[in-house]
Amino acid sequence: MGDGSSLSPLVQRRRLRAELRAARQAAELTQDQVAKALDWSQSKVIRIEAGSVGISTTDLKALLGVYGIDNPQHIDKLVALGKAARERGWWSRYRDELSTGRGHELLQLIEYESGAAVRRHFEPLLVPGLLQTEEYARAIISTFASADRLEKLVEIRMKRQELVNRPDAPQMFFILDEAVIRRLVGGKDAMQRQISRLIELGSRPHLTVEVVPFSAGAHPGLRGQFVVLEFPDPDDDDVLYLENTGGDLIRREEADQVLPYLEAFEQLRAISLGPQGSADYLREVAKAMG
Repeated sequence: MGDGSSLSPLVQRRRLRAELRAARQAAELTQDQVAKALDWSQSKVIRIEAGSVGISTTDLKALLGVYGIDNPQHIDKLVALGKAARERGWWSRYRDELSTGRGHELLQLIEYESGAAVRRHFEPLLVPGLLQTEEYARAIISTFASADRLEKLVEIRMKRQELVNRPDAPQMFFILDEAVIRRLVGGKDAMQRQISRLIELGSRPHLTVEVVPFSAGAHPGLRGQFVVLEFPDPDDDDVLYLENTGGDLIRREEADQVLPYLEAFEQLRAISLGPQGSADYLREVAKAMG
């Protein structure tokens, strides 16, 4: 296990919870037995293993003692992981703005994407938030946000885009249905600038933008938007995010639920215009708007 120092706190908590669950199972202990051994409530053990709460260094060492883990190097690694899991990312200062509706799930997505190595993203309707110009983002957000929240939500979206410009940015693959390009969000001029932004981003070595044309007919992406995040450590399972018809984000982590979407993504790439063909198409559309 690496130290994971560049990963987000949420990814660190996810890794720590897997380590602790595996250690308990290796010790052949139930959660109830662990709770009784430490004079804790069983719910505390459950919350720690679920990654829903942090764990102090003192509690972590006590837990490892119950599990019979006495290797100093292993203990030091887990303690470092626990400390990193308690750190706060830039997004934590926006918790008040994202405390209702889909905000909680969005915060989790932001945390996960900050630690991902690969992002696969399909969008059937709108330009993905990480690729939006500010005026496009403002036009979209204004359709659902109140005036007093608009500026803060636009600020959050623009802040997220720092991920795209990071020196260690993840490899990103975006596939867009042609409907995304044809919808004039914010008007013709704003959309022309948005398409130019897609062309520029798609030329970067770590990012590809591909378009599935209307001529492709029915395809697996018609069931809706999805994002699959892959992490640097092979022991960290992929995470799937779906958006339902109500706009809520739904997270899935089980391999049997993620795999069909990975397969669908490759099918969509096969029927897309490809990176170069998509760039040529985007230039044609932008020129026609001029």
